[in-house]
Amino acid sequence: IAHFKLLKERFCKVLALGTGARRFHVSTAFSAKAKVAMSRFEPGSSINYEKMHENINIVRRRLNRPLTLSEKIVYGHLDDPAGQEIDRGRTYLRLRPDRVAMQDATAQMAMLQFISSGLPKVAVPSTIHCDHLIEAQIGGAQDLQRAKEVNQEVYNFLATAAAKYGVGFWKPGSGIIHQIILENYAYPGVMLIGTDSHTPNGGGLGAICIGVGGADAVDVMAGIPWELKCPKVIGVRLTGTLSGWTSPKDVILKVAGILTVKGGTGAIVEYHGPGVDSISCTGMATICNMGAEIGATTSVFPYNHRMKTYLEKTGRGEISSVADQFKDDLVPDEGCEYDQVIEINLSELKPHINGPFTPDLAHPVSEIGAIAKKSGWPLEVKVGLIGSCTNSSYEDMGRAASLAKQALDKGLKCKAQFTVTPGSEQIRATIERDGYAKILSDVGGIVLANACGPCIGQWDRKDVKKGEKNTIVTSFNRNFTARNDANPATHAFVTSPEIVTALALAGTLNFNPETDYLTAPNGEKFKLEPPSGDELPSRDFDPGQDTYQHPPAESSSVNVDVNPSSNRLQLLEPFDKWHGKDLEDMRVLIKVKGKCTTDHISAAGPWLKFRGHLDNISNNLLIGAVNIENDAVNKVKNQLTGEYGGVPDVARHYKANGVNWVVVGDENYGEGSSREHAALEPRHLGGRAIIVKSFARIHETNLKKQGLLPLTFADPQDYDKIRPDDKISITGLKSFAPGKTLTAVIKHSDGSQQSISLNHTFNDTQIEWFKAGSALNRMKELQ
Repeated sequence: IAHFKLLKERFCKVLALGTGARRFHVSTAFSAKAKVAMSRFEPGSSINYEKMHENINIVRRRLNRPLTLSEKIVYGHLDDPAGQEIDRGRTYLRLRPDRVAMQDATAQMAMLQFISSGLPKVAVPSTIHCDHLIEAQIGGAQDLQRAKEVNQEVYNFLATAAAKYGVGFWKPGSGIIHQIILENYAYPGVMLIGTDSHTPNGGGLGAICIGVGGADAVDVMAGIPWELKCPKVIGVRLTGTLSGWTSPKDVILKVAGILTVKGGTGAIVEYHGPGVDSISCTGMATICNMGAEIGATTSVFPYNHRMKTYLEKTGRGEISSVADQFKDDLVPDEGCEYDQVIEINLSELKPHINGPFTPDLAHPVSEIGAIAKKSGWPLEVKVGLIGSCTNSSYEDMGRAASLAKQALDKGLKCKAQFTVTPGSEQIRATIERDGYAKILSDVGGIVLANACGPCIGQWDRKDVKKGEKNTIVTSFNRNFTARNDANPATHAFVTSPEIVTALALAGTLNFNPETDYLTAPNGEKFKLEPPSGDELPSRDFDPGQDTYQHPPAESSSVNVDVNPSSNRLQLLEPFDKWHGKDLEDMRVLIKVKGKCTTDHISAAGPWLKFRGHLDNISNNLLIGAVNIENDAVNKVKNQLTGEYGGVPDVARHYKANGVNWVVVGDENYGEGSSREHAALEPRHLGGRAIIVKSFARIHETNLKKQGLLPLTFADPQDYDKIRPDDKISITGLKSFAPGKTLTAVIKHSDGSQQSISLNHTFNDTQIEWFKAGSALNRMKELQ
């Protein structure tokens, strides 16, 4: 600790110049790795294991029981460890996260809200990462240049807002937020929140990294304790050893099949057991990343030698040395209890592929051909896509390249189209230096920009028409209907990069690389050997181009301009306060049938360009949701005119006529992305309540933050009582209190009415958000 304090003092001048890893150009007597490690000690930040250790001991004495790793890190960041009520699954914790990270699509609204708060600087280290606005069209360099031109206004806003308010800025081309965090900011025991649902990627480095909406990020950046319902803990005990075609991705594909898309809601998934040590650090990150698809608050692995090695390779050996001293705080206590335990023997685990249309429909690769035939899914693989924040590590690329090299040695190239998305500039530069990129290109691959690209729908796909039934296989994490290419007929399957590469070579789902043969151009039959690849490069990583902008020490002269006529950016106006009465005679805007993710509520793809303009992006409100009345998408009846129109158009008409409205939905409403636009848009267009069978965690919180009422049916069968032409009143709001149900009075068009009970999860603080009109309004009231 003393050594670190000395290093911190000696590097204070260096820190003022830049905090991106490997971004220092100051000549000192210290090693490059020491500079990199110290880059984490930005003004206002620290690796304070002593404080966490103290908090853990306070809580352990209070609870008088062994603690899980998740509990140690979470409770170690309590604002008041001595007084905080702790009850897993019930109480709300007030926490002090160490830092905030935002991707460019969500950062726009987060920074607009922070500007509205009137605060001069962020209170904790924060960064913005430009990764979402780059569309895949031709190839990396061309696509990146086009994105810089098309998004110049947004990038300028983010860069200047970051400089003005003390936020680090990773420029377009840097890479995907989660890979950048893993390479630079995650470390064992840190608590980080990020405005992206796959922030849990950092759990691969023993960190508690949680996806949130922009309003939550604003709270933390403002120095306000952040609220989180005390998570339950699901233990996944791993035994055996990964080998052959089985990869870390297969662990989470298997877990998703067991828990489903809502089985992890309200819980942290904690991996433990002897099998953990057979998984690389980046492999652990892959598993944690896709934990978002089971609704988990986050996922985490215990600190081990794999993490230590990764920290050393990414220039943070000094951090691992300190972590070694506090290792007992970075692993679960012996005898700790989990709310649920899943056992997986890695030695018996087989390669999996999940889909289509949902990430929890799990199949062994050996069976997918037969299942696809029986189900009528297209067998031909049109495109194989590897990379993304889930699977773009050096190891992933090396294992995929090992298969591509075998095919090239036989004169064979991919039968399907093949794309490669590096996760970061560091990965791109290193796989290019070490020859992997050339091998993947030679086998038919197109290397895309260091960005999210097709994974989030940023893909200008040309090979099929919209509505044409087809199959793609990806190493991504999410495969909801139309997510990747805006085509609802595309059958998207998620699997490991190795299996994607094998299926792209074969050109069909009906191929099991463990047993089946490929045919070379000369007619020779050959079987692929299991993939192999180095966990980390034998030489140091190549950092590539310098893409980090550190905020200036003095920013009073920095101007942040938002053009009033812009169609990309719009300053926010405060939402109206609650009028103090029950909400009477609200219309049902839409009664949603079946799955309704945040992609259905606020589509991405071409709509990403409007993420900084609330009114414009509200034109995509619920355009992907299925209306139970007619099984149609974006077609609802305007109860004032009797005519049918698009969902946002009808919502605007209701708002213009002073009519409040509600949305009625099914199970796990709002699963998927953390995008708070799915909450901002209904609020902006006059919505007052969302009434469903159950919510996904992040979306429920986002709705509360914007002054909406997320409510659940006390009896899920009451969903069937609501008709599209009903009027709904929500009563009991004058005595709105935690744990106290509200009542919905349903008035049918035939003159009859019914009353049903509605549950909520509001605490006292969140009720104040509702009364003030939003959490941001409440923040201003308290200033």
